[in-house]
Amino acid sequence: MTTVSPRAGKTLDPAHLADIPALIAAYYDRKPDPAIATQRVSFGTSGHRGSSLHTSFNENHILAISEAICRYRKDKGITGPLFIGIDSHALSAPAQRSAIEVFAAHGVEVRIDANDRFTPTPVISHAILTYNKGRQEDLADGVVITPSHNPPIDGGFKYNPPHGGPADTDITKVIQDQANAFLSGGLSEVHRLPYDEARQSEHVRGHDFITPYVDDLGSVIDMEAIRDAPIRIGMDPLGGAALDYWPAIIKKYNLKAQIVSDELDPAFGFMTADWDGQIRMDCSSPYAMARLIGMGAQFDVAFATDTDADRHGIVSRPDGLMNPNHYLAVAIWYLFTQRKGWDQTAKIGKTLVSSALIDRVAKKIGKEVVEVPVGFKWFVDGLFEGNLGFGGEESAGASFLRRDGTVWSTDKDGLILGLLAAEITAVTGKTPAEHYHALTAELGAPFYQRIDAAANPEQKAILSKLTPEKLSLTHLAGDAVTATLTRAPGNDAPIGGLKVTTENGWFAARPSGTEDVYKIYAESFVSEAHLKQIQQDAQTAISALFNS
Repeated sequence: MTTVSPRAGKTLDPAHLADIPALIAAYYDRKPDPAIATQRVSFGTSGHRGSSLHTSFNENHILAISEAICRYRKDKGITGPLFIGIDSHALSAPAQRSAIEVFAAHGVEVRIDANDRFTPTPVISHAILTYNKGRQEDLADGVVITPSHNPPIDGGFKYNPPHGGPADTDITKVIQDQANAFLSGGLSEVHRLPYDEARQSEHVRGHDFITPYVDDLGSVIDMEAIRDAPIRIGMDPLGGAALDYWPAIIKKYNLKAQIVSDELDPAFGFMTADWDGQIRMDCSSPYAMARLIGMGAQFDVAFATDTDADRHGIVSRPDGLMNPNHYLAVAIWYLFTQRKGWDQTAKIGKTLVSSALIDRVAKKIGKEVVEVPVGFKWFVDGLFEGNLGFGGEESAGASFLRRDGTVWSTDKDGLILGLLAAEITAVTGKTPAEHYHALTAELGAPFYQRIDAAANPEQKAILSKLTPEKLSLTHLAGDAVTATLTRAPGNDAPIGGLKVTTENGWFAARPSGTEDVYKIYAESFVSEAHLKQIQQDAQTAISALFNS
């Protein structure tokens, strides 16, 4: 059972906030030892992440990764501009400095925000795709420096190739392995310039990211409908990369909207703590979103974006903060019934741990679901080619096509998911929460939860390499098992765990990449008690597997 901290949902005493000067000093002073696994470069589903205080995100890491990216670009003939975006985490600006030193030394055409401010993840994807449209050579790519909604002491660094979305494992493995080789060699093969020289070089230029993105929003969202509707809208950037974007959107489209906070603080002292008492800019958490939830009565619909604005949190009457799965189901229903310019064969992309309510909505509207492993990278090709109208994750990340059925972004876009909530309210006269209740009255209401269970490294290895026949489970919470999966049905890619389904529920289990636990995602369409039984049966079956 997860224990909720007494600090959850409250602002913290300054004594409990991150020491930003110490964090920055550690970025430069601490040198990672590549012989220690936790201090090596490691690309997960969202790039390399860590903290300078743990010697897992430091100057040497970024120099090595940037050198590896330069060599990857040269090997693949990528010669267009490299767009760099950073968020407001304290380690993001130092990491950008380090990256620029290397990129400029290699003559890479670097484009950074013209005002040395922040650039959301989806804006980098949009910039790459916009630049590359119609081009066959001199293609652009990008880097986003962000640990997403992670705590203030964390940093993150991810690479987006010319398709605009997250790099797949084939690319990240090349970059990761080469970067670690550079670390092991003491960075002797890394080329860099002094920062001031790099910034003054012809290769590093400021770029207006805001105007092209904001001006283009009407191609993906019905901004006129939002402008003309008598609805009250709240927006909260949570002190992140959308800080300069929401005001520009309001001004451009003359929206009746209020930005509830424009605070900027690398310690994020204005945030309310998450469930564990840590500061985390998670716009899907009711604890981190306590401020906006408390203001909910002032707005018909309100939304927040996390620190790099790739995730969304929707506050909608009468429910308050919507569960991400609930909003995804409503968004899918609305888009696939309203977007007449989309190809009628366009499919719905979902991760295998997202709600089965999506499958029920898809059946209702006659659309096919493509179910893939965890990670937005699995949606990139489908969105790029227009085969997927929508791709979404249970963790509040999604994107969808332009109104004419062409690609908008191939990375998660919290900005358009928030604006879509306003469009739904404006066009239908009902909030997303009201639509959710209408859908579940017809299709059944899901009970969904993710929990963690202890597992040592050997047990996690067993779970990650399962085949269906190794789990002899015929019934789950009293229902006959209809499928046991270790590969995703949408693309036959390995799950890295397993998923078991019945007519009334399912569970999926995956080992954590960073902790000695495995994650159990479970859902029931019967009751909370039935959900608990699914979770109990899942843990019993997996424990038996470990013991055997």
